[in-house]
Amino acid sequence: MSNADETGILSRRERQIMEALYRLGKASAIEIRDAMPNPPTYTAVRTHLALLQDKGHIRHERQGAKHIYEPVVPRDEMAKNVITGVLENFFGGSVERVVATLIEPGTGGLSDEQLDRISKLIEEAREQGR
Repeated sequence: MSNADETGILSRRERQIMEALYRLGKASAIEIRDAMPNPPTYTAVRTHLALLQDKGHIRHERQGAKHIYEPVVPRDEMAKNVITGVLENFFGGSVERVVATLIEPGTGGLSDEQLDRISKLIEEAREQGR
């Protein structure tokens, strides 16, 4: 298992940095900071970038005096890692509990269209023998 797989849970700031990097592709710390909502200090961004690099989520290269960062893990793989972490840490690995939470009355729920799409996905999974 890769280091990125072991660290599926990201802090709010780490998620914001990863989201900015996925949008930008490659970027310096200041460009990442500028792309974040309510950004922290430049120093805080650099600290989070170092943590993300240690976790194996990003890498950097030097371009002159700048460090240019880019994601290592494809966006869809990162999303799967994060969801798996949430599933394990908050729902005890129960997909049923996740779905129940999402469709629970009073939570804003899902539209009929969303429920239809989910039903279709479930049927497709049954047909494929998952």
